[in-house]
Amino acid sequence: MSNYKFILSGGGTGGHIYPAVAIADELKSRYPDAEFLFVGASDRMEMDKVPQAGYKIEGLWISGIQRKLTLRNLAFPLKLISSLLRSRKIVNSFKPDVVIGTGGFASGPLLHVASSKGVPSLIQEQNSFPGITNKLLSKKVNTICVAYEGLDKFFPKAKIKLTGNPIRKDLLQVKDKHIEGKDAFTLKHNKQTLLVLGGSLGARRVNQLIEDNIAFFEAQDIQVIWQCGKLYYDQYKQYNDFQNVQVHAFLNQMDLAYAAADVIISRAGAISVSELCIVGKPVIFVPSPNVAEDHQTKNAQSVADKNAAVLIREKDLDADFQSEFSELMSNEEKRKELSKHIEALALVNATNAIVDEVEKLLKSK
Repeated sequence: MSNYKFILSGGGTGGHIYPAVAIADELKSRYPDAEFLFVGASDRMEMDKVPQAGYKIEGLWISGIQRKLTLRNLAFPLKLISSLLRSRKIVNSFKPDVVIGTGGFASGPLLHVASSKGVPSLIQEQNSFPGITNKLLSKKVNTICVAYEGLDKFFPKAKIKLTGNPIRKDLLQVKDKHIEGKDAFTLKHNKQTLLVLGGSLGARRVNQLIEDNIAFFEAQDIQVIWQCGKLYYDQYKQYNDFQNVQVHAFLNQMDLAYAAADVIISRAGAISVSELCIVGKPVIFVPSPNVAEDHQTKNAQSVADKNAAVLIREKDLDADFQSEFSELMSNEEKRKELSKHIEALALVNATNAIVDEVEKLLKSK
């Protein structure tokens, strides 16, 4: 039987959405007749990104608990009850064979309901430090796919499979697309290119850093692809008038952006780190200090410790950025070394390994 039904749930940020899409794509290639339904938070970016990837999505009225006392928290119990009822309705009518969660608020109610009803379920944890949703779900689901060692501190050891993070297929051939990438972004082939990634919504401190250093990049004769995030685009789009700078709210051709780059500045969300290992370019990580348990710094540190990336904390940017960057751009040997070491960390077959675990759940039904 190949007309299986799968529900995938996750969202809030690209880091939860793209893994879910990558898993769905691999399942679809193995089971072309299967049916897929995504479940997300009704006011978040998955409501746009999932249909763009060719899948149906249903929205839940859900958001996270704010860490400080706010009025928004008063609505949380209502939202949770509403989402649990809606999830029950979705599971009852769609009748999935397996349910897969990739983190984010919406996956909590949906996987809670599915696993309570005995539907085989799997969660995929991207970070070295799990979020609250996956910690709560880990007691109920059948399988937990992780990308880092040592997660038995948080999850039942018997359920853990070390698979790595699912990566978009188009990133596996980035090496062969350097010329195509430079052409796609109308870049000069004889100039070094810096790619700046602030995440799908943007990163204020990274954007400030780039703005403060426009003249410095100009002096170094470097061209910049600057993905500033949709929240910041209006603030920074004026820099499109500069000859060697292009500002984008969002990059739809991520593979070609990676291919065009000689050096990358990036946040250190788990999926970004996994992608950058596969891309194998020299990276400067500027982790966000504003995330739960400071997990971005932990992600970046684990790569930097292996001499596979440069790590600069936000508080050190003013003092260290220009010297670190100049050193990297002028030292080809160092760039090659970072590339070689970061590539060695790549878990290329993660998506296949996760879908193999999904197949085990299908067989166990």
